[in-house]
Amino acid sequence: MDIIFIDDLRLTTLIGIYPREKAVPQTVEISLQIGTTTVNAGASDDIRDTIDYAVVVDRLRNELASRHFNLLEKLAEHIANILLDDFGAAWVRISIAKLGMMRGVRRVGVTIERGERGLTP
Repeated sequence: MDIIFIDDLRLTTLIGIYPREKAVPQTVEISLQIGTTTVNAGASDDIRDTIDYAVVVDRLRNELASRHFNLLEKLAEHIANILLDDFGAAWVRISIAKLGMMRGVRRVGVTIERGERGLTP
């Protein structure tokens, strides 16, 4: 399995359970590892033969701009489902962090893995 990665993507969304978090958008930092095969793209040199990371980023920007999530875990599951179902990834690893949420803590977050690592779509 090959991995397409997107590191330290910063997006703004409504995330959290507290009233202020439901009213004021926050920046989250997202890192993605997307398991797929890149054999065809490597041979053809054609973006249509792979998962286009620019399309992934645009989709996530649009999704997060229009939704509220209570928990980072729910946001991570939502992103995993998009990558697996809509982009055809076989496996994903998603890390999402809130920045500067607590005194003395730079980041808090969650990492999930979904799908079958080692398989190719």
